[in-house]
Amino acid sequence: MSPKQKSSRTVTQPGDWSIEQLPGLSDQEQSQLKEHGITTTRQLLRKASTPQLRQTLANQLHIKSHYVDKWVALADLARIPTVGCQYCGLLLHAGIASVRQLAQTPAHRLHQQVLRLQVATMQRRDLCPPVEEVTGWIKQAKELLLR
Repeated sequence: MSPKQKSSRTVTQPGDWSIEQLPGLSDQEQSQLKEHGITTTRQLLRKASTPQLRQTLANQLHIKSHYVDKWVALADLARIPTVGCQYCGLLLHAGIASVRQLAQTPAHRLHQQVLRLQVATMQRRDLCPPVEEVTGWIKQAKELLLR
């Protein structure tokens, strides 16, 4: 790759969000995480990076480990800047649980999954992001995996 090609390529920087922005966490759960020094999605990913660390965190919070697993999946997906905390929950409900899985999913298939989910739960097709946006998520997921 020539230097010109390198410099024209935009590098996707992973998003880091306040824990309050992560969907599905109650105020109590947010407070518990903060008491354990976790105030951002990046800190959550760091402190729960392995199954053993997730289990340890769940034990410290006195909750079932599947809650921590869900939060980690949401935080992982939120790393994608165009997904963020706005769409990470939608992706998780559509069956995408990681950046790696998103990067391997064909855009049209994922768009159809998201569309079916929006119609089934909200009875609204118009809330589904366009296929071009879904394609952008997948592209950014691939870029993050290359870092």
